[in-house]
Amino acid sequence: MKNTVTIGMLGAGRATELHMGAYDKVYGITVRRKWIFARREEQLLAAQKRYGFENITINYDDILKDPEVDVIDICTPPYLHKEQIIRALNAGKHVICEKPLIGYFGRPEDKKPIGNVSKKKMYEACLEDLEEIEQALKRSGKQFMYAENFVYAPAIFKAAEIIKAKKSKILFAKGEESLKGSSSPVAGEWEKTGGGTFIRTGTHPLSAILWLKQQEAEARGEEIKVVNVIADMARVTSTLTEYEHRHIAARPYDVEDTGVAILEFSDRSRAVVIATDTLLGGSKNYVELYCNDAVIHCTLTLNNLMSTYLLDEDGMENVPLSEMLPSKLGWNNPFIEDETIRGYINEIQDFMEVVTNNRQPRSGFELAAETVKVIYAAYKNIVE
Repeated sequence: MKNTVTIGMLGAGRATELHMGAYDKVYGITVRRKWIFARREEQLLAAQKRYGFENITINYDDILKDPEVDVIDICTPPYLHKEQIIRALNAGKHVICEKPLIGYFGRPEDKKPIGNVSKKKMYEACLEDLEEIEQALKRSGKQFMYAENFVYAPAIFKAAEIIKAKKSKILFAKGEESLKGSSSPVAGEWEKTGGGTFIRTGTHPLSAILWLKQQEAEARGEEIKVVNVIADMARVTSTLTEYEHRHIAARPYDVEDTGVAILEFSDRSRAVVIATDTLLGGSKNYVELYCNDAVIHCTLTLNNLMSTYLLDEDGMENVPLSEMLPSKLGWNNPFIEDETIRGYINEIQDFMEVVTNNRQPRSGFELAAETVKVIYAAYKNIVE
C-alpha cells in the first residue's frame, strides 16, 4: 500500500482553496504537493506561497509528463474539464474533478449568445462528450473521483446509513442550494458556465439525491433510474430596477437565475431540486427525504450550531461568518467546521484512500455523468 500521494493541482481559485483546506486534514497518508497549474503567473505565485506547492507552471504538459504525479485534481472552470480529464487519463493519472463534470459551452457553428442554442442539441452533445470521457477512463485503468462534497457531508452519509439499515423506500426527496448569486464575473454567461444557477448550484442537491437513491437501490436489491425530468427555469432578476437589484449579485445574461426540476424515478418515486440566485442572508443547502418508515432532514447550511448578534463589525474584517453574507450585523448563524459539515474533508480523505488502496470512490464517474444527464434533460424539457 502506498503511503504517499503526489498531486498536481489545476486551478488556483475558490475550489482549490476548499480542496487544499481538506488536504491539510488528511490522516494516515502523506500528500505531496508537487505541481500547481494556472494561467496567470501572479496567481500561481500567491497559491504556491499559501499552499506550499513545490513547483508552479502555466504549461499543463509539465504535470502530465512527471512520472511522480499520481493524481490530477481539476479545480478549473467547467469548460476546461473535458480536455483536461482526457489528457490526464491518457497520461496514466488518476483524476479528481470538481462539479459539474462537463457542460455545453458552444460549438464553432453556434450563434451567440450560447444560451439561445437548442437545448436538445446541448443534451445530445453532452451525451457524446460523456461517452468520450468514459472510453478514455476504461482505457486508462485509472480511478475517476467526482468531487461532489454533498455526498461526503456527514448528514447525507448518516441518511444513507439509516436508509441502508432499514431498507427504507424514499418516496419523495427535496433538495435545494440557493444564495444571492455568484462572485464570478462570468457566472451569467452560458459559454463559460454551461448554464445558470441550476448547473452551478443545483448540481449539489441533485447529486446527493441521485446518490441516496443508489444507496436505497443497493440495500433493497433493486435497480432505480431517472426516467423523466420536467423543469421550469427563468431569469427573474432582470425584472428589477438597478436600485432593487442592489443586494443581489446575480447578473444573468443568457442563463437562468431560478430553476426547479421534478425527477421521476423508475420506482415511481419523485424528487424536486431547487436552485436560485435570489436568496439573501447566506446560502441555503439541504436535502429532505420522505420515506415509507422515516423522515430525514439533512441541513448543511444554514445550521444552528451557533448564533451571533453583532451591533457593529469592529475587528471582524478577517473573521468569516457565512458564505455570501453581505453583513455581519444583527443575528447570524456562522459556519462552524464548515469543511467537515459540507463534506470536503471526508471527500479528500476518501480520494486519497482510493489512490493508495486502488478501490472505488464513494463518488465516481457514474454519479458525475448521471448528474450531467439530468441537468441537461431538465434544460431540454423546460416547461414553456
